[in-house]
Amino acid sequence: MEKLTAIVPTGNEEHNIREVLESVAFADEIMVVDSYSTDKTVEIAREFTDTILSRKYGYSASQKNWAIPQATHEWILLVDADERVTPELQNEIKEILKNPPTDGTVAYWIYRMNHFMGKRVKYSGWKNDKVIRLFRKSYCRYEDKMVHAEIIADGKVGYLKNKFSHNTYISLDHHIEKLNRYAAWQARDYDKKTNRLTVFHFIIKPFWGFFKHYIVQMGFRDGVVGLVISYLQAYAIWMRYAKLWLYRRGLK
Repeated sequence: MEKLTAIVPTGNEEHNIREVLESVAFADEIMVVDSYSTDKTVEIAREFTDTILSRKYGYSASQKNWAIPQATHEWILLVDADERVTPELQNEIKEILKNPPTDGTVAYWIYRMNHFMGKRVKYSGWKNDKVIRLFRKSYCRYEDKMVHAEIIADGKVGYLKNKFSHNTYISLDHHIEKLNRYAAWQARDYDKKTNRLTVFHFIIKPFWGFFKHYIVQMGFRDGVVGLVISYLQAYAIWMRYAKLWLYRRGLK
C-alpha cells in the first residue's frame, strides 16, 4: 500500500483546524503549513502532528508549491482548512493507495459538497465544483496564479466518486472581505490579459455574472442563499475590475 502525506495550509484557523485534521488522521504523515497564525491554530495542530512548517503567506499557489516538495511521501492529499474528508472519500482514497493506477494517472479531481449560510448549495454555479487534491508530487504543481490556481499534472487526471464537505462561510462580512482580497490579487492576473477597461467590464460582465449564476445555473432553486451567492458573484466581478483600474494607476 502506498503511503500518503496530507497537507493542510492554515492561517488563523482555530475554528476549523481540529475537524479538518481529524478528517485526515488516516494519512501516514500530516503536514500543517501555517502562515504565522496568531490564534490557537498551531497549538491545536500539535495535538495531531509534529510536522508544522511556518512561512509568510504570499498567495495560495506559492504556499502550496513551497510545501509539496517537502512531503515525505509521493502521494499527496491537499486539504484546505474549511474542507473535510468524508468517511466515504477516505475509503475511496485508501483503495487507490492499495491499488495504485497503472494507466498513467497521476492526480484526481475531487468534487465538493458546498455549504453557505448554513445551507447545502445544490445549484448557483457550485453544483459541479471540483478541485485536484489527490496527486503524485513528482508529477504535479500548481499554476502560478494569484487566485483560483489549479494543479498542472504531467499525466492523466482521474475523478473520484466521493466528495469533500466544504463550508467556506463564517459570516457575510468575512466573505465580502475575502472577495475584496481576492479581487486585489486577481487584478494582477487580469492585468496581463485585459485591454482597456470599458463599460463592458464594469456593467455588462457583472450583470452577466449575476444572470448566469441565478438564472442559467438555477441559483433561484437555492432560495435566498442562491440570490446572495449570485449577487456576490456579480460584486466580485465588478470589484476585480475596480481593483485593476486602481492597480494600473498605482492606487489602492
